[in-house]
Amino acid sequence: MRWTFVNNDFAGEGRSVIQTNDLAIQRGYAVFDYFRTINNQPLFLDDYLDRFFNSAKELSISIPHPQAAVKEIISQLIKKNNIPQSGIRMIATGGYAPDNYTPVQGNFILQQQPLALPDSIQFEQGIKIMTYAYQRDLPAVKSTNYVMGIWLQKRLKEKGLDDVLYFQNNIISEFPRANIFMVTPQGQLVTPAHNILAGVTRKKTLAFAGGILPAETRDISLTELKQAAEVFMTSTTKRILPVTEIDGIRIGNGKAGALTRQLREQFIRLGESVTGSAHSPS
Repeated sequence: MRWTFVNNDFAGEGRSVIQTNDLAIQRGYAVFDYFRTINNQPLFLDDYLDRFFNSAKELSISIPHPQAAVKEIISQLIKKNNIPQSGIRMIATGGYAPDNYTPVQGNFILQQQPLALPDSIQFEQGIKIMTYAYQRDLPAVKSTNYVMGIWLQKRLKEKGLDDVLYFQNNIISEFPRANIFMVTPQGQLVTPAHNILAGVTRKKTLAFAGGILPAETRDISLTELKQAAEVFMTSTTKRILPVTEIDGIRIGNGKAGALTRQLREQFIRLGESVTGSAHSPS
């Protein structure tokens, strides 16, 4: 049996109850975050907890446990489930609002599931994407509002593409579930500075990338992106994954670039150093 945690109790998956008048159901009003475990060790947990609690604060959502207590509950969940390579989702809802509109004491949920990362074949192939003019509401908040990203799934499938990159006024921002980086023809690493969710993988990549190549955050035009030497996405579930085609335009030689490859290896080593795990060939 796989365990979940809701508010104050552990329960078998599918056996917990949330009332239908929660703002998460009535208005789609909730925040969440998601992190990985490696060999039952959470990766960069403090970063994810900080972002989760900051998102809740921005949306006036009250989490019924302090951050230190949530960390301990997560430890208990990991022990109970024993899923060494997994993803854990933290959710805080808007709660049972009497007027169906004003956030009150929220419901707190933890879920854990096995997680498979992109393998070496997927990395070498990279992904093909399209762009779409859209700006997420409150981009610095990790809310459960993925209406546009989900709505665009049908179009992506019809075009045989893997993901969509948002832009506004010719300035790119982010994927629905990932950040974007590019390597310029001059060998500089750049990622958008504004109107994005500050990803934890993005943060770690920026922290170590300076030892490999110059790195900065700034606005990036769609035109500049399509002329990049290399492009890749970063996220919890994808780590670092090359983007080889944008709107039908091939990036670089259409394969994973040398710097993208080097940054991915460095990120994997960073994860190993944090969790004390052995190198994964994927």
